[in-house]
Amino acid sequence: MITSSWVTTLGTTILTLGLIGARSSATATCSSKRGAAYNSVSAVQSLATNAKISWAYNWDATAYGDLDVEYVPMAWGADALDSSRALIEQALGRGSTHVLGFNEPDHKDQSDMTPSDAARNYRNFLTPFADRATLVSPAVTNADSDGLGLNWMTQFLEECRDCRVKIMAIHWYGDTADDFKEYVKKAQNLASSFGLDEVWVTEFALNQVTIPPPNQKDPEPAVSAMFLQSVLPWLDQNCGIGRYAYFWCADQNLLNGSQLSPSGEVYVA
Repeated sequence: MITSSWVTTLGTTILTLGLIGARSSATATCSSKRGAAYNSVSAVQSLATNAKISWAYNWDATAYGDLDVEYVPMAWGADALDSSRALIEQALGRGSTHVLGFNEPDHKDQSDMTPSDAARNYRNFLTPFADRATLVSPAVTNADSDGLGLNWMTQFLEECRDCRVKIMAIHWYGDTADDFKEYVKKAQNLASSFGLDEVWVTEFALNQVTIPPPNQKDPEPAVSAMFLQSVLPWLDQNCGIGRYAYFWCADQNLLNGSQLSPSGEVYVA
């Protein structure tokens, strides 16, 4: 006989298993998000010593070599759209699942576009890939003036509601871990207000690494290592952050030659 108490126990067991499955799903969502921003494929190979590094990008639409992790192509800016189209097609054919939008269009020395121009270019060039890849927004700076940073992003998303953007990309350069976390939270709130799935932090580092820009060497690697020790667990536990890539996978930053630097050791730990 199947008693009511047995049914209740069974129901509780099923509910418990469901909750365990949900937790497992959430854990999976929060894992394998750490990436490599690179210019040299060999540098990625030196960094990707374990499963902590799951993807890579190089501000371009082709990987320029074989990677052991997923490559994510980028349409860098308006001048590169025509040349990027076939390369993105090739990357998707090789297994890429996402496409990155323009690089810092709010910065006059980068892809430099108004929100309106960026929305038009994105809609015409990147939206056609939406049935084959998850589309990532342009990546903005963390400048806080009108027309820059998240203000620029807000205008872009307003004008690109039909662009099928699923993920917001941001960059951050600053002075403290607390400032970094606060900025990322603001970006997450903005992404949520537009119904975007998650945020990617595709460049981040302390100002010491990039002033004067672009400084190829980290003058205080121990300080960068302490910064990463503070922010990496927070990023990994934050399921609203889909992926991130520290700036950057190169000698005198995450690497010393072909070996891990102090910050590199933290990054892959």
